Amino acid sequence: MAFKAIKIIGISSSIRFIFEELLKLVFLFCIFPPMRSILLRILGAKVGKGCIIHRFEFINLYRGSFRNLSLGDYCFIGNRVLFDLADKIALGNHVTVSERVTIMTHLNVGYPDHPLQPIFPSNRNGVSIGNGSFVGVNATVLSGVTIGPKTFVAAGAVVNKSIDGSCLVGGVPARPIRSLN
Repeated sequence: MAFKAIKIIGISSSIRFIFEELLKLVFLFCIFPPMRSILLRILGAKVGKGCIIHRFEFINLYRGSFRNLSLGDYCFIGNRVLFDLADKIALGNHVTVSERVTIMTHLNVGYPDHPLQPIFPSNRNGVSIGNGSFVGVNATVLSGVTIGPKTFVAAGAVVNKSIDGSCLVGGVPARPIRSLN
């Protein structure tokens, strides 16, 4: 099975995948948030001033890179946030991403011969979260979503469509609950 994966993604991507796994260990030992900010900048991410970055996780670095991650000024990234770096993730200024939030930038049901592949073809699309937004604990933001500025995403919500700014959204799938104006 591993050889099938190597054949499909290639040797170069396989080596990048191994590098990704080693980087996860390095991030595990970065015990202070400022160390994570510095390391992310070194690896090519854009990290604004005053960001607090707790222990986060990342996947698909071998498909993209840390250059796909852009954090504005004064962002807060909670523990165990999962960033899918297959495509771009852009957070504006003063964005809070709470614990265990998942931000996905791709969909892939498996190998090219998977029976669901014709129905759900693989794709990659970036995610953008506007200035002053908040994403609650355990929420999921799916590929291609843009969340407008000053949006409050309730805990556990699954955001599968773009959202205009200045509103509270929640549920599965996420729907506007009320305006914040």
